Amino acid sequence: MRIDVLAATAPAFALVCGPVSAQERPEIAWNVGVASDYVFRGYSQTGGNAQVFGGVDAKLGNFYAGSWVSNVDFGDGAGVEVDLYGGHSSEIEGFKVDFGFAGYLYPSQPDGAGYNYVELKGDISRAIGPVTLGASLSWSPDYFGDDSSATYVEANAAFVPADGWKISGAVGHQALDVSGDYATWNLGVGYSLTETALLDVRYSDTDRNDPLAGGRVVASLKFGF
Repeated sequence: MRIDVLAATAPAFALVCGPVSAQERPEIAWNVGVASDYVFRGYSQTGGNAQVFGGVDAKLGNFYAGSWVSNVDFGDGAGVEVDLYGGHSSEIEGFKVDFGFAGYLYPSQPDGAGYNYVELKGDISRAIGPVTLGASLSWSPDYFGDDSSATYVEANAAFVPADGWKISGAVGHQALDVSGDYATWNLGVGYSLTETALLDVRYSDTDRNDPLAGGRVVASLKFGF
């Protein structure tokens, strides 16, 4: 049976965004942006077309929660993706450690498509001067579409050569019980145009022979407030 995303995510949101005192209010941040394509783990989610997205994040101590919305195009009427997420981030002996969840909702999906799913995730990273090295693990008991359990592992790195610049990349492996495993990778350069505007140009690819998973360059412009 496919997991009810709203039921699964509600307890974590209650934990993160429950009542707080007047002296302890969450920090709120907003973001909006556009991109030439929406690529997720090597696959275009918009059929190779442009993306418009936006989100809001709340942080209270080491806990965080947020929501993010984007257009999608799977060629079957599903036109919107809504993400709900939350977790706990801390630093242990110089390592940043993050545990949380993400729920993916597709309100306009066709009947019986089974697109909605939840992932549990863990991330760890460490900064060494201008270089940050990291790894992540995500697991879903009932993944997108026809797949049930799915696991995604990734190694990533970022380098800051100068103020405002960041070079980053990642190599990942998506394990799927029905659709078949595949590898994905990306490499890009980001530049802070202003304190609120970030431009990113990134190449991504996979080892799958699929037009939606082929090599492509994506440019994005994101504004944070």
